[in-house]
Amino acid sequence: MPRVVVDVEKCIGCGSCYSVCPQGVFVIRKGKSYAVHEERCVMCRACITHCPVDAISISVREKEYRISRLYEG
Repeated sequence: MPRVVVDVEKCIGCGSCYSVCPQGVFVIRKGKSYAVHEERCVMCRACITHCPVDAISISVREKEYRISRLYEG
């Protein structure tokens, strides 16, 4: 499962991530963006591309990565 991280120190609350996300991962609260529905993320990276202040990053959760490696040949 992806882990979507918004650096709230950098976030200016412009809503670009909210507008471009096809899965509705983000909400804007108190002038900042928050990834409240990470489970919906399809890792399209539209939010990263459109964020004017580079406040968003996406990674794969470490625990799930380790589990998936068990099944690799």
